[in-house]
Amino acid sequence: MSGKVSVITLGCSKNTVDSERLMKQIQLNKIGLVDDPNKAETVIINTCGFIDAAKEESVNTILEAVALKNEGKIKKVIVAGCLSERYKEDLLKEIPEVDVFLGTEKYEEIIKELGGDLKKELLGERLITTPSHTAYLKISEGCDHPCSFCAIPLMRGLHKSKPIEELVSEAEFLASNGTKELILIAQDTTDYGKDIYGKKNIAELVRKLSEVKGIEWIRIMYAYPSSFPDELIAEIKINPKVCKYVDIPLQHISNDVLKSMRRGVTAERTKELLIKLRKEIPGITIRTTFIVGYPNESQKDFEQLCDFVQEQKFDRIGTFTFSVEENTSSFILGDPIPEEEKEKRKNTLMEIQKDISLSINETFVGKTLKVLIDSVEGEYFVGRSYRDAPEVDGEILISTKKNKLKIGSIYDVVINDFDEYDLFGEVKK
Repeated sequence: MSGKVSVITLGCSKNTVDSERLMKQIQLNKIGLVDDPNKAETVIINTCGFIDAAKEESVNTILEAVALKNEGKIKKVIVAGCLSERYKEDLLKEIPEVDVFLGTEKYEEIIKELGGDLKKELLGERLITTPSHTAYLKISEGCDHPCSFCAIPLMRGLHKSKPIEELVSEAEFLASNGTKELILIAQDTTDYGKDIYGKKNIAELVRKLSEVKGIEWIRIMYAYPSSFPDELIAEIKINPKVCKYVDIPLQHISNDVLKSMRRGVTAERTKELLIKLRKEIPGITIRTTFIVGYPNESQKDFEQLCDFVQEQKFDRIGTFTFSVEENTSSFILGDPIPEEEKEKRKNTLMEIQKDISLSINETFVGKTLKVLIDSVEGEYFVGRSYRDAPEVDGEILISTKKNKLKIGSIYDVVINDFDEYDLFGEVKK
């Protein structure tokens, strides 16, 4: 048996779930887990290989672990995840000090490297690294969409849904450990079920999950816009446990850019979907993300995107600069737009959103929101409403001087102040 093990997780929430499953298997094999790599004998790095910045962070983290090994502070370095899946041969040549490179979801191989055996019947169990009251639920793996800029299918393969009964069982395990909020994630949540049920079955999955005792909020992330299921719209509308919130990465609004991106959707259809969501689900919070600096994005295209953001007044947006990726179909387009121009466009878009966010937040003053308390920071309890996904959205701050609150509990909070991204309030008496 291996000695103490430290797992380092990089990248997105999907990687977080993979690491949580792995750590539970390590624990079940009675192998010691430590947070600090300096106190471990083996370091496992779950890497990200999505864009340049993520790849750089992953490589730097591997090099830091290798340095610890060379200094005799640790004995073994295992590299897993997306970067290892995509660039294994290159990494073997460049960093031979790593003991083994494995791809994504290679739980069995990793556990064998540690001298243990995979407990396959317990793969739904996880060692939660988020606050225990909120947890990510990865409902599928991989993606079938041919987006020109995206390397995820190269690393994660084609779309594979997990059966409903397995996900319900995982949700029951999470709820038994205090989870109240499930955040549904995948490369595309709206495609859920099509491979195993012959149809998109996300609405039925959400219904079944909402029946799990202890689960109070269900939040849907990464919904693809080209064919958003009407059944899901209806479920969000009528199911009291489903947050009136949806994350839809739109990426752009120019038809020329969308066509080159191979998004399978037009500006017109995108706007029709947004109208439908807002009409059918009054008060819905819509989060989206955009890519600026795509190779064929002209100044006119960018101005169209700015006008669209101004017109739609999204509750939340995230903006990324284009990153050229080998073996994607956009690679042949090169990277003609200078980084300075990409950053300028990104900052321009986020400045527009900052004003929008400020005006939206002002409308909540005097209103009461249900708030899930995440933590205490300085003089404030920090929580979130149905409008706020963890890590990417705003927060609701409640003074610790006037309130005694329990982390993981939900309270009615009256909003009395705001800034560009956060709300401030007091617990309703």
